[in-house]
This record gives sequence, structure tokens and C-alpha cells, in this order.
Amino acid sequence: MDEHLLQNPVQHSKFYVCQYNEAALMLLWIIRAGKLEFISTSNQVQSYNLYIGFLVFYTIFNNFAALLASYLLSTVSRIQILEVSFIREIRIMVVSHIKLSSSSVEEISNQQIDILINAVDDAFGGVIVEMKEPMNSNVFDTLLRVSISCWREQGKKGIWLKLPIELANLVEAAVKQGFWYHHAEPTYLMLAYWIPETAHTLPANASHTVGIGAFIMNKKREILVVQENNGRFKGSGLWKLPTGTVDVGEDIVEAAIREVKEETGIKVEFMELLAVRQSHNVSFGKSNLFFVFMLRPLSFDIQKQDSEIAAAKWMPFEEYAAQSYMQKNEHFNYIAKICAAKIDNDYTGFCALPATAVSSRRRKSCLYFNNHGGEVVPNTI
Repeated sequence: MDEHLLQNPVQHSKFYVCQYNEAALMLLWIIRAGKLEFISTSNQVQSYNLYIGFLVFYTIFNNFAALLASYLLSTVSRIQILEVSFIREIRIMVVSHIKLSSSSVEEISNQQIDILINAVDDAFGGVIVEMKEPMNSNVFDTLLRVSISCWREQGKKGIWLKLPIELANLVEAAVKQGFWYHHAEPTYLMLAYWIPETAHTLPANASHTVGIGAFIMNKKREILVVQENNGRFKGSGLWKLPTGTVDVGEDIVEAAIREVKEETGIKVEFMELLAVRQSHNVSFGKSNLFFVFMLRPLSFDIQKQDSEIAAAKWMPFEEYAAQSYMQKNEHFNYIAKICAAKIDNDYTGFCALPATAVSSRRRKSCLYFNNHGGEVVPNTI
């Protein structure tokens, strides 16, 4: 590059031809150097042209892009991007000339692989971008646009963009570029984008919530029942099985044991999975899976949870099953009949077989099935 050009920018313009991805790499190297300012309107561009010329860079080869970026970084202290037209052209102007050390240039060049902060390939031909550091929304908008162009050239498909709640200022820029909300957790929002011009095949957000019910009977054929302070059965007088929801990462058996202890103070252990109920449009449009467990009581002194439970007691099973609501509601009635059959030894539920699941990073999980008294899998396993 002609050094005279940098000393007299008003009189000169240079044009180089480049492919999209090389131009993007060059732009991102410059951004990583911290020498970036944006000027958005054409009026501003015209006024700056009065005393500062601009360079339109296009490069053909990656090597040339690297050399060009390194040269810029070694000769200027600050760079202003006047316009980015979907990376078909990048207009850059030189603001001042301060020589950087060769070690600084080498350090910046070594970061060229990091196209976008915390971007990694996923297992399905897409990328995952996890933003962590604060960023100006205008800078982010350009980075994202450049990166999408690069990923399109690379044949990538889906883009997962994880934004922590601290970076909520970046949401609008992502949505304007075509990202949609996939799911949200207390600390982050996950957005998604599909590059190919086809219907996307990204997995949907979790479709089900998971609940548990606990059937617990003592030696007197009495079962543990509660009346709730909240929810649709509040003040109805209905005595029902202890129920609750499963926490993230919690096994369903552990959830049942925990909920019984929290609501009634009773310690229990797993015996069998008796039934599973699926229902739809339960909470915010989600479906629900409800697991009914038979648990063995290890203690009997009830200490109810005052915040959620209005009353708790041991009730004869026949009295529980005879309640009017139990007779009218099909699901409740069927569950009561299953429990009755279990009491009379006319029903066998599912046992739990601990197993290692490769898909969950070799974490222990449980397989539930009817073992027919050890005929399928030996009970000693």
C-alpha cells in the first residue's frame, strides 16, 4: 500500500476486490483491535470526506486480507466505518496514523479465528453464539450481520444466540435481523435464526411441564392426603394426593420424595411408578406429564407446610375414593381405581432401573418398566 496515501487521504481512494468472507475477516480483525467508530448518515459521510478520504477495500484471497488488515492496524490508531452494505463493500476511513509495535499486530492477527465472541459449531451444521461481554448495540448489529454472511458462505444452517439478561440491549438488533425467541430462563434469552431458504428444522422449545402425585399408604390402609391453600382446589374441601412439579435436572422420583417431605414432613422411599397422565394446554399453552408414584412411608408424624398446605392427614382409602370430585373427574377416578387395584395386589406398576445415559453426558438416569417380578431383568441388578 502506498504510504503517500495514508499521509494524504483526502486526495486518494483505493479499491480492492474481495469475497464476502474475506472482507468480514478483515473487518473483525479491525474491530478486535478496538479501533472502531460508526458513522451512519450520508450527511456525516459527506462532511468527513471534506478532510478525510475513505478507502473501499475488497480482497480476493485470505492471505491478502490478512496482510491488508495487519498493515492498517500497524499504521492507524482509529478507524471509522462509514457504511457496510451487507458486506458487499466496506467503506473505511483513516483517522490518524500511529505506529503499533509488531508484537501488537501479531497478537491481533492471532485472533482472526474468533469470528464472533464465543461462537462454536454445534453438532447439526449450525453455530452457537454466547454473548458475555457488554457491547454497543450498533457494533453488535454490524458484527452479527457480517457473521451471518460468513456462516452462509460456509454452509451453516441454524444459529443459536444466547443473550444474558445483562445484554438485553442487543435483543432488538438480533430480532431486526430475523432472529426469533426460542426460550427464556431467569438469567438469559435464547434466540434462533435459520440461514437456508427452507423450512427450519431447529428443535422446538420444551413442550411439556412435568408433575408428580404421591400415593402413600400406612399399615391401616390409610393414605396421606392434603388440602391446598392455593390453586383451583383452594377452599373446595377436596382431599387429594400430595402433588408438585419437577425442578430442572431433578429425577421424577426425587421430586416426588421431596414434595411429600416439603408438604407434609413425611419421609418416604420409592416403591413403584403406577401411572402416567398426559394433558394439554395446561400452563401457558404447554402440555403436562403427570407421574403417579407409590411411595413407602418411613415416618408418620405429619408436619404440614403452612404456606401451601391448609390441612394434611391420614385418611381411609375408601373415604378418599368416595369423594364426589373423585367420582365425577375421570382422571382422578381412574387413578383411585389403579391405587385400589394395587392395594389388592391386582396391579403391578413400573420399577426403576438405574442406567447410564450417553446422551446426558454419562449421568445416571432411570429406566421405568414392568419387570414381572424379576423375569425381564434380575432384581439383583
